[in-house]
Amino acid sequence: MAEITAALVKELRELTGLPMMDCKKALTETNGDIKKAEELLRIKSGAKASKAASRVAAEGVVGAYLSADAKLGALVELNSETDFVAKNEEFVAFAQSLAEKVVKSNPNDLSSEEANRQKLVQKLGENIAMRRFKRLQAKGKLALYLHGAKIGVLVDYEGPDEAGKDVAMHVAFAKPAYLSKAEIPQEAGADERRIQEARAKESGKPPEIAAKMIEGAVNKFLNDKTLLGQAFVRDDKQTVEKYLAAKKAKVNAYAFFVVGEGIEKKSGDFAAEVMAQAGAAR
Repeated sequence: MAEITAALVKELRELTGLPMMDCKKALTETNGDIKKAEELLRIKSGAKASKAASRVAAEGVVGAYLSADAKLGALVELNSETDFVAKNEEFVAFAQSLAEKVVKSNPNDLSSEEANRQKLVQKLGENIAMRRFKRLQAKGKLALYLHGAKIGVLVDYEGPDEAGKDVAMHVAFAKPAYLSKAEIPQEAGADERRIQEARAKESGKPPEIAAKMIEGAVNKFLNDKTLLGQAFVRDDKQTVEKYLAAKKAKVNAYAFFVVGEGIEKKSGDFAAEVMAQAGAAR
């Protein structure tokens, strides 16, 4: 039996990025042959990656990239199972590299990065998902705003830089579903009108008052859904549309990602598994 030295374990750890105990066990199984041990770990860690893929990845970061001329930008949502991994430097760097790739290569998908994703899964021991990306080409210029690492916003605007930055911050806070009323599907407005008509009928108000109640409620619903119609976050006495007019600015388009939005988080997924393993080891 070959001697498994600390230096040998460390060398394998640096080659694979896997835990020291896993490396030592692999070296023991292969009688100290580091090449065979590396191959064994790749096989085992690959199996672990497949198992991890069934776990929910609802944490993560938004990676962002903006071209030097502020004409092209991208957002990428990269998910992990825990916030701990989401703060890992290599994880964050991978998200940023994906956003840069989206800007520079304009890919249809991120399948070309699958091998790099798998390597990160093997190294960090969690399921990692390249969930979605958005590339925006500006008619004017782009403003980028990141709220921590969990919300990313791009705004295509014309006018002073201050306006672009302010609107990007507003989008991060208010998360508008549409730019303007013209973009809202007709059926959404019709459904809301039916609801308000039913409420007005239940109120027992005279027809002329009920009609005003309905119009007011429907307009509020439509405004709250749109960027231009929302009350501006830094001055709720005016809408975003009025703020832009005062700044002689215009918004052409915007995009934003919120980490984990729409993903059903299951309590105990990864944490319970770790606790169970710890209990079994006692």
